Amino acid sequence: MIQNKQNKELERKIDLYVNGMLAQDEIDELWAELIQDDYYLDYMKSVANLKAIIKESRSNKRTSPAITLRKYASYVAAAVVLIVAGMFGAINYSTSTNNQFTPINEIGLDVVRSESGVSGNVSSEVVKQAIKLAADGNIEEAKSILEFELNVTKDATTVADLSLTLGSIQYNSGEYNSAVNSFETVTRQNEIENSTLEKGYWFLGNTYFQLDELEKAKLAFQSAYELDGAYSRVAKSYINALSAMED
Repeated sequence: MIQNKQNKELERKIDLYVNGMLAQDEIDELWAELIQDDYYLDYMKSVANLKAIIKESRSNKRTSPAITLRKYASYVAAAVVLIVAGMFGAINYSTSTNNQFTPINEIGLDVVRSESGVSGNVSSEVVKQAIKLAADGNIEEAKSILEFELNVTKDATTVADLSLTLGSIQYNSGEYNSAVNSFETVTRQNEIENSTLEKGYWFLGNTYFQLDELEKAKLAFQSAYELDGAYSRVAKSYINALSAMED
């Protein structure tokens, strides 16, 4: 992609992100910007791809330090690096060819392929286990352990985290009616962090959007917008787009 576009501050934040040097709130803010800008989504992927190539070339002592063009091309074709913001912050954002907004295709689970399989951003052991199971394709087992835990816990923060995870897995499986129930559970919890509540409303809006319940989607996006957090700007864009659809 060749565009005459430059945002040095955003590029700096992307570079810090890829190198693991951003705090969680900074990551959330960065993704709120990236999901509205295809150019810098591509830029982020390019930076992450290049880092992977350099790391590989340094670790492989049997090969020449120089990377051949063919090997570089194969990396770029194969390596799609998706680093997730927050518990579920990596968002696949797309628009149709006529620039109409569409609901997100998938909610990214906070998975980083490493020895443990799940990034340090996730503190709940149950959530970690569910994420690993879902990432490995064991969807029903992942949902079962989350549902069991939801039946035995009353703590609002824990309920919200479990429900966000369950709703995300359901959303990614196309089980939108079930996902609505899970995300509504999040939004009904009292005294949880605004960032968690905001995610609940943001994902709820997208789920209603998937179900073509546009008025409910707009109300959920409005609630996310009013929390004035990481998703505020993109939520406002969706509110405007849905309002335009009604005209």
